[in-house]
Amino acid sequence: MIYGNLKELSSYKDLEPNIQKCFQYAKEHNLLEYKTGSHKIDGDIVYVNVAEYETVAREERFWEAHKEYIDIHVMLRGEELVDVNFLDRMKIGEYVPKDDFLPVEGEVAATVKLTPGDFLICYPEDGHRTGVKVDKSIALKKVIFKVKVK
Repeated sequence: MIYGNLKELSSYKDLEPNIQKCFQYAKEHNLLEYKTGSHKIDGDIVYVNVAEYETVAREERFWEAHKEYIDIHVMLRGEELVDVNFLDRMKIGEYVPKDDFLPVEGEVAATVKLTPGDFLICYPEDGHRTGVKVDKSIALKKVIFKVKVK
């Protein structure tokens, strides 16, 4: 996993081209104006999901991971905590291929706080739990770029 901010993209110029494509897309488009849902960028290779939801207590959220796609979470408005851990330290559930959803369970190894402009890249070996409130429940808007694993 990689945690950073869009203002510091020059530090991440060595990441794979499709991840760079997502960062370029974020710079060139006003994602705050996008409606919730999925938006194609490069077919099923790269696309972006726009999400709006309320953050909640940690106990009300679930852990997940993905096998087919890298997630790039980018906060647009609001803030949330994202718990992370490596899959080899977690209990793995039954994979749902049609949703590229792998339920996992385990302990929190680290927590990052996403505020506007922050991003978190989660690779297939990274379990993550999003939507955890910081101090109180708030509405947020974020995008999750999906990059197909080669």
